[in-house]
Amino acid sequence: MTIADRQGLRGAFGPRAVPVGVLLIAPAVLYLAVFYLLPLLDIVRRSLVVDGELSADNYIDFFTTPAYVTILLRTIGMAVGATVLCVLIAYPYAYLMTIVSNRTRAVLLGVVLVPFWTSMLARTYAWLVLLQDSGPIKSGLALLGVDVPLLRTPAGVLIGMVQILLPFMVLPLYNTLASIDRRLLAAARVLGANPLSAFAKVYFPLSLPGVLSGGVIVYVLSLGFYVTPAVLGSPQTSLISQLIVQELSQRLAWGSAGAMSVILIVLTLVFLALASRWLNIRALFSREVIR
Repeated sequence: MTIADRQGLRGAFGPRAVPVGVLLIAPAVLYLAVFYLLPLLDIVRRSLVVDGELSADNYIDFFTTPAYVTILLRTIGMAVGATVLCVLIAYPYAYLMTIVSNRTRAVLLGVVLVPFWTSMLARTYAWLVLLQDSGPIKSGLALLGVDVPLLRTPAGVLIGMVQILLPFMVLPLYNTLASIDRRLLAAARVLGANPLSAFAKVYFPLSLPGVLSGGVIVYVLSLGFYVTPAVLGSPQTSLISQLIVQELSQRLAWGSAGAMSVILIVLTLVFLALASRWLNIRALFSREVIR
């Protein structure tokens, strides 16, 4: 066999025939296609089929049923509320992590990560004990003369959601804050800015990528939350994920549940598309989280 023949065989069956990158990602693509894409397409198919015929009745019924629309709006509102509360709590905490010593920073990081490594179901049931009428939180508020119902209310659901989702806000935010050069604040002070003005005009704008990154993660996760609202909430405060489970478990209405699932997916995609105008979604999970 000549050298030319060997080169021809190498070109036909060697690395140039099938790029190595394609071979490496093929198992992952196959896995996603079988266990994610095909079930998703089946859900879309079921949502568009009524009595064996192609129809949009499931979507029409959803948007013409006031109770369903109310639950959808409540889901969006709870997601927005959880995101805002996570930002308000995580920002000063992440800022504190950037100005303390390494040992104290490790302790603060552990406070965030240890609950994060605990089962969501266990944490939710812990809040069930804490928020019940005879629990320590309600008893402590009663000593202060405050009688506010917490369990089976939107407030109780928000408390549980925020505690579970807080690490998803703290870590990206800390990553961004730790990368800000604090000499910029000193320069702003030299130029005549007071501490509040230096923070508002220099530091906070530079921290917005971290706020947006954490906000996107928290909001998207909040839209599909099920365990926490189901345990801490009530039928009057149910979210769309609970409605989907109810349609499947009680009515066996695969088409209606499929339509709700597709609506939830579309809402998530629309939000990500809007967020991508101000945030690089691809780089959202590629940054170093802990420096």
